[in-house]
Amino acid sequence: MQSKAQFARSLYVLVGAAIILETPSTTTVAQVQMLPEVVVTASRVPVPSAAVGSALTVVTGDDIEAKQERSVGEVLREVPGVAVNRTGGFGANTQVRIRGAEANQTLVIIDGIEVGDPANSSEFDFGNLLAHEIDRIEVLRGPQSALWGSDAIGGVVNVVTRQGRGAPEISVAAETGSFRTAQGTASYRTGGDNHHLAIHAVGYHTDGISAASEDLGNGEQDGYRNRTAHLKAGISRFSSLDLDLNFVGRLTDAELQTDNFVGGTGLVDADFRTSSIKRYYRGSANLSTFEGVWTHSASFGFTNSHRTNYQNATINSAFEGQKNKFDYQSTVLFSIPSAANAAHSLTLAAEREEEKVISASAFVDVDRNIKNTGYVAEYRLNLLDSIHFSLAGRHDDANFFDDTNTFRATAAYRYDPWGARFHASYGEGVKNPTVFELFGFAANFTGNPNLTPESAEGWDFGIEQPLLNGNAILDVTYFENDITDLIQGSGNTARNLAGTSETYGVEIAGTFQVSADLTVTGTYTWSVGQDANDSELVRRPKHIASFNADYAFSWNDRPGSLNLGVDFNGERTDSEFDPAFNSAAVRLESFTLVKIVASYEIQPGVDVFLRGENILDRDYEEALTFGSPGRAAYIGVRATF
Repeated sequence: MQSKAQFARSLYVLVGAAIILETPSTTTVAQVQMLPEVVVTASRVPVPSAAVGSALTVVTGDDIEAKQERSVGEVLREVPGVAVNRTGGFGANTQVRIRGAEANQTLVIIDGIEVGDPANSSEFDFGNLLAHEIDRIEVLRGPQSALWGSDAIGGVVNVVTRQGRGAPEISVAAETGSFRTAQGTASYRTGGDNHHLAIHAVGYHTDGISAASEDLGNGEQDGYRNRTAHLKAGISRFSSLDLDLNFVGRLTDAELQTDNFVGGTGLVDADFRTSSIKRYYRGSANLSTFEGVWTHSASFGFTNSHRTNYQNATINSAFEGQKNKFDYQSTVLFSIPSAANAAHSLTLAAEREEEKVISASAFVDVDRNIKNTGYVAEYRLNLLDSIHFSLAGRHDDANFFDDTNTFRATAAYRYDPWGARFHASYGEGVKNPTVFELFGFAANFTGNPNLTPESAEGWDFGIEQPLLNGNAILDVTYFENDITDLIQGSGNTARNLAGTSETYGVEIAGTFQVSADLTVTGTYTWSVGQDANDSELVRRPKHIASFNADYAFSWNDRPGSLNLGVDFNGERTDSEFDPAFNSAAVRLESFTLVKIVASYEIQPGVDVFLRGENILDRDYEEALTFGSPGRAAYIGVRATF
């Protein structure tokens, strides 16, 4: 196993190489940047990207469309520091792990709504989140509980959908392809100075592949369907008040056919399926006073997730999780130009949330809730338009376990002689015990009401360096993340484990504008993770990489594009279970997936597109004994009016 010192030396070598490569170029193609001008996840208030000290990646809606990604889980495969694991075909349970943290230690937000499922250990299943009508996805890495509360140990994934702007616009699309897959989408957007409205709906169906690996003799197809509707609306400027009122609503109705897991064998063909309905709502009000110097915001969010499991068309269990959350936030801005052009901001916030779980099965019934109140303070300071600091602290008061306090500090500095931006952060994270861990969920599993929250601390340091006269940019970051009081099953209950789980590594992301028509991007993560017993963490590859080349062309005065994507997942461990369900570690082989997509405007407002996935027809396992799709092709058309 590589030592931390070796990782640090690797980082310094890479940074030194980047600076050496920054030599004058005779040609400037275009200026590129890693982050957009303003981001919303790295602070309690929107901040300029130059002021962000934490490691942050932003994927835009245009990026998603260019690559024809159809699920957010697939989008996140190209984000450094992120490991994605899907158990089967499209729509299957998809877990996202950031910097070695568990999947339920990642906070997921959609348009301001925290969508982790209380009835699924607060974990969010990315398998049901389709990548349509997305404006951007922000991935904030490292412990962030001082800003965002429980679950943010590995980081935060924030999905922001498109907002209506300008004249009314209608867009419709349809595609079909391998595994008898069909998809249709429709959206409507409009907006003006005092209002905005966006509505979209998606229908997706596929006969799928066998959830159980076909290499082990399984061949029954397991299908998937998804129907999603989303509404985003707002009005503003009430008389003399600078007031905005906004509403977001989202409904997903999905059904996934699965197989049965047998100890000593793994997944085998069976007639299992899961039907789920997820509802997310949020209303918010934002008031600006004294010409924007003092702002206030208040919101109420509600999530409800209902999941029913069937065996041979008979219900064998049902779970319902819901969360109610109210928050209020106030921010004051002030500046002192004579003191290093200092700009200050102070934000105070209070949050109240309640999680409830209802479950019914042949084993046990559960009807419990957890309440938590959080208080947040964040201070930001900008000096000389190039030095940026932030400090944040949070206190949480829950009804079933001890209070917790978390802290976060970040710094960013732009060094003009190099054109480089240095960024660094330190943060603490908390993950509260779940309802099932506290109160149990099966006849042979007894809850442990004495559990304490899991906790983490992590830090990172990186350099974002422009190269080749601004035509390329490279960001290299070293990180460490330590998690203590991990909650794991022990016999017929759960307990906090002694010791610390450690992860450290290097994240690299780069963009190169080769020409006005060709853009190349790449990411690479090298990380080492082990639990308190020095065992390698499961489903966390030591090496993860991605490459993408996007080429824009014109033919017969019509625009088109070609895109090549390559994703690499290195070797990793997984758990193998014997007939008594005792687990042992087993190695899974590395795999590389290649995708090629193309689009072309056949007439104004009408595009046709093609997509080939796993074109090398690689046979691979993301999880032991689970199946994976082979070579696939899709074709579709999109029209905008």
